[in-house]
Amino acid sequence: MAGFMVRFAVCNILLCGMIGILLLLKHMLKNSLSSRMQYNLWFLLLGLLAVPFLPFRLFGFPQILSWFGRMSLSPVSKPGTAIGGTADTLPISGKNWMEDFALSANVKTPPMIGYLLLAVWILGIIAMLLSAARSALRLHTLEKSALPLQNPGIRRLYQRCLSETGIAKNIPVYSTAFLQSPVIAGILRPRIYLPIHLISDNNETDIRYMLLHELMHYKHKDGIANCLMNLAGVLYWFNPLVRHALREMRNDREIACDTSVLNMLEPDDYIAYGNTLISFAEKISLAPLPFASGISGNKKQIRRRILNIASYERPTLLKKLKSTAVFLLTSVLLFGLAPFVSTCAADEDHYQWNAPSQNLSDIDLTGYFGEYEGSFVLYDLKNDSWKIHDMERAALRVSPDSTYKIYDALFGLKNGIITPEDSLMEWDGNNYPFETWNADQTLASAMRSSVNWYFQSIDERLGTAALKGHLHEIGYGNEDLSGGLSSYWMESSLKISPLEQVGLLTKLQDGSLGFSPEHTASVKDSLHISSSNAGSLYGKTGTGRINRQDVNGWFIGFVEKEDNTYVFATNIHAKEHDGGSAAAKITLSVLSDLNIWEQ
Repeated sequence: MAGFMVRFAVCNILLCGMIGILLLLKHMLKNSLSSRMQYNLWFLLLGLLAVPFLPFRLFGFPQILSWFGRMSLSPVSKPGTAIGGTADTLPISGKNWMEDFALSANVKTPPMIGYLLLAVWILGIIAMLLSAARSALRLHTLEKSALPLQNPGIRRLYQRCLSETGIAKNIPVYSTAFLQSPVIAGILRPRIYLPIHLISDNNETDIRYMLLHELMHYKHKDGIANCLMNLAGVLYWFNPLVRHALREMRNDREIACDTSVLNMLEPDDYIAYGNTLISFAEKISLAPLPFASGISGNKKQIRRRILNIASYERPTLLKKLKSTAVFLLTSVLLFGLAPFVSTCAADEDHYQWNAPSQNLSDIDLTGYFGEYEGSFVLYDLKNDSWKIHDMERAALRVSPDSTYKIYDALFGLKNGIITPEDSLMEWDGNNYPFETWNADQTLASAMRSSVNWYFQSIDERLGTAALKGHLHEIGYGNEDLSGGLSSYWMESSLKISPLEQVGLLTKLQDGSLGFSPEHTASVKDSLHISSSNAGSLYGKTGTGRINRQDVNGWFIGFVEKEDNTYVFATNIHAKEHDGGSAAAKITLSVLSDLNIWEQ
């Protein structure tokens, strides 16, 4: 949640820019947009304000087209596959490649700025909710004190107004001494409240215009819009530009409502309707309840509305079409900007995967994982199909630990730090906790024994800038090197999901990752585990160790057969006794029962 607050703060910067764009567009296009369309534009803003809270990342038009393409071209697979078994069905003793050497990592305390922002945000929300509760109490008091309208003349007038607006629902009308101007309140059970002083004055013309105005609020569902605006005001209490936009939205709502009333009236009545606003300007300058819609507003707002009435002309069909077209174009523009907010708001700890719906099946591997929490991802290259156990965890980004060494080796080869012909590095003489580390290493031995110092030496010679460039080129997880060159991949800043691991290995296998065939072949050779008549198994384990406890286990790789390739990634989590060897045992059992690999 603390991480979300940092992302939310960045989102607000983008949202401020989008509000500025919206205000500019409204100003430039005010002569092309009708009052109703100008008001409707604000609902696009409400949609943008909701984007940071969506549990998924939005995507643009190219991805939409690609998704439809996959739907039409992908073969249909059988979802919901379940297989049984345990992780202990295969004899794995003596398999040295499973022994993953890992050092205990130091976990950094999360930055306090996120928690501080969260605390301030929540306190502000509480204050806003208390204010809303006070307003709700005022409305409740109003409801209890109001009396059903008794005046027969105004009741007949109200029925005529219902008929004019085409509203079939007979909305109750009440009289009250606690308001200066009429309001309509309630969503499921709406009510109109008329001030007693208006009823006593008994000016039917003024009352008719006010009733029509309130009924137009009901007809256009402004009560729901009120709730959405109030919710946005609570969540974005700290953003002055959002508060300004919400005020402008309320102003445009009243102007749009005025215009809807004018559309019903004869041109000769426009002046009289405007005079009603003028004559009641002093009385209705007090703002109504936040949960209600009314004819009121401050004097500046009333002035804008009167100017709108004075310049109003009934729109022609051409003007309506033009207004609709401009609205749609503006909507497309703002919708196109929404993914930028979504990207900033997205939880970087989860990979936002556009899952192919036609060739994806869930498999239940609970019996294999036992006490471990984790996921298994398998991609069938020939049939372009996926099998996934626990989709939520398959998208969860965690530290890659030693599985990252696959790509570190590729970076070293690409930059000439090591070569396929000469990958030897001399031992630096330091005494490491694993005997196999205390010797000169080649790429094959360093990968087999997961020798940290070998790959750290590659990183030191590459430098941070080059590493960042390489990670970005291949799209490796969150691409975060902030943990430092010596440990960013060991339970630190760099994180990747099992889905991404399989995606990268698939590109490595088919040669589309951007590395030369010679370098790819060299790394594949270092990952080779065993071969049989059925094919060859390649893989790399990874173990995350914190406070001398193995808490994160990986086994990723692929099985090459004569007619197909299967790419896999297994990740497991536990408080202790977790690691790459446990993940490898689970994987081999699953591959065996799926008839993909036999030991």
